[in-house]
Amino acid sequence: MVNFKDLGLVNTRDLFAKAVKGGYAIPAYNFNNMEQLQAIIQACTETESPLILQVSKGAREYANGTLLRYMAQGAVEYAKEISKNGKAIPIVLHLDHGPDFETCKACIDYGFSSVMIDGSHFPYEENVAITKKVVEYAHAHDVTVEGELGVLAGVEDEVASETHTYTQPDEVEDFVKKTGVDSLAIAIGTSHGAYKFKPGDDPKIRLDILAEIEKRIPGFPIVLHGSSSVPQDLVKIINENGGKLKDAIGIGEDQLREAAKSAVCKINIDSDGRLAMTAAIRKVFAEKPEEFDPRKYLGPARSALKELYIRKNKEVLGSAGHAFDK
Repeated sequence: MVNFKDLGLVNTRDLFAKAVKGGYAIPAYNFNNMEQLQAIIQACTETESPLILQVSKGAREYANGTLLRYMAQGAVEYAKEISKNGKAIPIVLHLDHGPDFETCKACIDYGFSSVMIDGSHFPYEENVAITKKVVEYAHAHDVTVEGELGVLAGVEDEVASETHTYTQPDEVEDFVKKTGVDSLAIAIGTSHGAYKFKPGDDPKIRLDILAEIEKRIPGFPIVLHGSSSVPQDLVKIINENGGKLKDAIGIGEDQLREAAKSAVCKINIDSDGRLAMTAAIRKVFAEKPEEFDPRKYLGPARSALKELYIRKNKEVLGSAGHAFDK
C-alpha cells in the first residue's frame, strides 16, 4: 500500500475549508497523458492555484494505475521546479466517478488522496450504504471522499445518462450525516460531455436549489460536475479543420463564477480541455499535412490547454493566488 503523503499529495479537507471561506472553487482537471498533466501543472503553478488532478475509471484503464501514480508524484516535483518559491502548489490526486467500493479501495491503496464514490444511480438507501462503506475505508487512511446525490444528463467517459434528476434538498442533510462524506456532488443544471445543450437553449444553474442546500448543510463543501462551457471558438476551429462536431453549448462561465462564490468549492472541467487540445492538433494537421512528429502537434495542444486553464483559474473559478493561503 502507498500513502498519498509519501507522494507529496494532500487531501481535500483543508483546501475545501479555505475555498468555502474564500469564495472560490478549486479546479478539478482530468488528465490521461503527459501533455495534459504538464499543461495543468504549468497553469496552476503560474497562477498559484490549488489543484485537484482527476483520474476517471477510463483514464486508469487507458494509462495504467501504476503509471498514473508515478505521474502524480512527478507532478509534485515538477511543480516545485517551476514555482517561484520552490514549493509545490497543493495537489490532490482524485478518483472521478468511482463506480464501486473495489475501485475506490484500489485507488486509495495506490496513493490517491481523494476518491469519489458515485452511487447516484442507485436507490437512495443503497447509495447511502455504498458511500458509507467507502468513507469508512478511506478515512482509516486519511483519504477524503466525495459522494453524489442527483443525476446529471450527458455522456463523458463511462458516465452516461439521458435524464437529469435535480438533487433534492430534503435528502442532503440525512445523506451527509449517515455517510460521513467530506464533500457532495449535486445536480443543479450542469451536464456531462461536449453535447450538453442545443443552440437556442438557455441553460441555467439552479442557484435556488444550491441556496436551499446550503441552508440545510451550512458551509459543507459542494461539488459541480459537468461544468465545461463548450467555447464556440474552439468548436469552430475544429470544424474548419476537418472536424464534425455537432452544434452544442455549455454552461455560461458567469454562472459558474457566481456558484464558485458560494459553498461550491470544487468545479470539474474536462470537455473544454479536450476541445482546446483537439482544436490545436487539427490546426497543425491542416496547415502542415506533412508533419508527423508527435511533439510538433502535441506541443501546441499542451500550450492551448495551459492557456485555457490559466484563464479558467483567474476569471471563472477565482482560485488564482490561493495556493498558499493560511
